[in-house]
Amino acid sequence: MKVVIVGGGLVGCAVALRLAKAGADVTVVERSVPGAEASSAAAGILAPQAESEGPGPFLSLCLRSRALYPGFVEEVLALSGIGVGFRASGVLHLAFGEASLERLRVRVALQRSIGLNAELLDGRAVLGLEPAVNPAVQGAAHFPEDASVDNRLLVRAVSMAAARSGVRFIAGHVRALLELAGRVGGVDVDGARLEAHAVVVAAGAWTGLVPGCGVSPRQVRPARGQMVMLRSRLPLFQRVVFSDQGYLVPRDDGHLLAGSTLEFEGFAKEVTAAGLKHILALALELAPGLANLPVVEVWAGLRPFTEDHLPILGPGPLPGLFLASGHFRNGILLAPVTAELLAQAVLSQAPSLSLEPFRWDRPGIT
Repeated sequence: MKVVIVGGGLVGCAVALRLAKAGADVTVVERSVPGAEASSAAAGILAPQAESEGPGPFLSLCLRSRALYPGFVEEVLALSGIGVGFRASGVLHLAFGEASLERLRVRVALQRSIGLNAELLDGRAVLGLEPAVNPAVQGAAHFPEDASVDNRLLVRAVSMAAARSGVRFIAGHVRALLELAGRVGGVDVDGARLEAHAVVVAAGAWTGLVPGCGVSPRQVRPARGQMVMLRSRLPLFQRVVFSDQGYLVPRDDGHLLAGSTLEFEGFAKEVTAAGLKHILALALELAPGLANLPVVEVWAGLRPFTEDHLPILGPGPLPGLFLASGHFRNGILLAPVTAELLAQAVLSQAPSLSLEPFRWDRPGIT
């Protein structure tokens, strides 16, 4: 079975890897370097509980993907030889006011009621776990099973693992989907026909610009997020640290990522003075001791946003067309489960989770 995947970010590469391992002949079409867009611009947070808006299909999807991560990381390491900085060290969501603390109290109670591991800590307990946190902290929700990964290393490793599993990568611009006898039968890449039994569009924020995919630029649109990287001699945190406004993500080598912004400025990826001011103010609120650390890198990425904040997964409007987009802030987290579900859909296998909540034509985004 020949499959073409449009988009070589982490999601596209993960789908390609899973299909190739199942015996498919897979080609990834990427207009740039694989993983050069949102996959490399992200923070690598794997936090379905810390970012949960409550029980439902999306939380189930995220929890399934988090559960797949250890095996996914081991598989990718074995194929690529690249360690990806997977840290199953937990996440703290800090509260600096009574209203925020009460929201966390409710969230922890709700998650515990459905069997998830979560606890509410007082300020002293928080500082015992993370001494670099602002001593004004009043408490925190602790989600010990949430995690993080170095997403830049991950996308490099997954693309290499896919290539070593037989996936072919070609550079080019998809001008159109090929329709043959009422079904999608390939793509037009810069005027050349590339035929296939199935096409998976995993083009991130650019999904709506792929002609014929059935998703409009209004359904999936770019949401800019700016980021700052700081550096310390030794790691200052063991865990990802959240507040209501943003987060700090530690790396094993002492780098610390601070983010982020949410801006709708089309496809402009500029880093702005206002964005940096917001992120650095947030970082210093979380940990005032960061004030003298050097800023070593700043960047911006475009996340694929949908109005209901749910991804688009599964069959598209024509037979032979499949969609994997709209992951917004959870593309890194959702890569393993997206690969699993899309491979099942392409190969006509029963899905491990229902795809109905993530249809391309669901109410709320059409």
